[in-house]
Amino acid sequence: MKRIIFAVAALLIAVGASAQHPKEGRSVIGKIENVPAQGSYTPSFSADGTNKAVRNVILMIGDGTGLAQLSSGFYTNNKQLTIFNLRKTGFVTTWSASNVTTDSAASGTAYATGHKTTNYMLGMAVDSTDLVNIPEMCEKKGLVSGVVSTDDLNGATPASFFAHQINRNLTPEIWAELPGSAIDFAAAGSIEVYREQPEATQKAIAEDYTVVTDLNDPKASSAKKLVYLPHKEETQSMAQGRGDFLPKATTYAINYLMNHRTSARKGFFLMVEGARIDKSCHSNDYPSEVKEVLDFDKAVEAAIRFAEKDGHTLVLISADHETGGLSLGYWDKPEEGTTYGYFASGDHTPIPVPIFAYGPHSQDFTGVHGNDEVSRMIQKLLRLN
Repeated sequence: MKRIIFAVAALLIAVGASAQHPKEGRSVIGKIENVPAQGSYTPSFSADGTNKAVRNVILMIGDGTGLAQLSSGFYTNNKQLTIFNLRKTGFVTTWSASNVTTDSAASGTAYATGHKTTNYMLGMAVDSTDLVNIPEMCEKKGLVSGVVSTDDLNGATPASFFAHQINRNLTPEIWAELPGSAIDFAAAGSIEVYREQPEATQKAIAEDYTVVTDLNDPKASSAKKLVYLPHKEETQSMAQGRGDFLPKATTYAINYLMNHRTSARKGFFLMVEGARIDKSCHSNDYPSEVKEVLDFDKAVEAAIRFAEKDGHTLVLISADHETGGLSLGYWDKPEEGTTYGYFASGDHTPIPVPIFAYGPHSQDFTGVHGNDEVSRMIQKLLRLN
């Protein structure tokens, strides 16, 4: 009963806080209209909530995505969202070791390692010692791993899963950690940022990974370790015409990791980030935020479809934090594809974020958990420690 009350209260706060007609009182901060519905996917739930062994985990992080952000996509998309079709839900608290409001580096580190740390730190404890991340654990236990993001690979969230740095802004140092890392597959923007790195770093990465700008490159499918870095326009915002990079890269990553399992490497871990939801909320750009949520939902659908067929894959959908203090407006006769949004902030907030789970042991993630606890639960289910 407490869980139900908590969920209802959170929904009322997120969706109803600005419950006034958009033409009355305060001005409308953002509006998106006439968006064609893209539909949604509802799985069979045949493997959902079972106690089967978990062989693979797909952790999907909507950067900056709170309940209001997801609701904006749901209502704009004619009250449809694959994420909202799932049955197992809970909440995640996101505070860092240094502040009640986290940044992406500290929260990413908590998800990647199971330990809280100071804002801006990547893969390091509060005492500046290196923490072991899930891909490193996977490598030791014989699992393959990958990351996918609409951010650059040195972005705080993807970098949390392979780098160990005192500050998230140390871009050359972060890239220099990719060669020799435990990551088997990476897809993120962009080849232009990669080419800005020191020549020695580019050479080291090329020696350890096959680097491609197109997944149709014949070298991609046969690569022992692969880095897919498209041109920057292919990972820019949806409002700027990004296209289907995120769902396409998610599907490719899943297939790649499945094909690179062996008799000794029987499972995988994949982190997928919709990074530009956060960037849109920082800018208080409501139409862009909605488009990013809908694109993220397509990537979620790709993961859910795979998990449904596989039967031993757990999919988790959550966020590193909420951004913007978003609330949705009230309108008397909502048109299909039209919604209004209000932002209280241009920065992160400490509001707990939702978590949705599908697959075996999805029931373990109901209730309220810390982001570090979610990581430790993943580690336990994959038998990494």
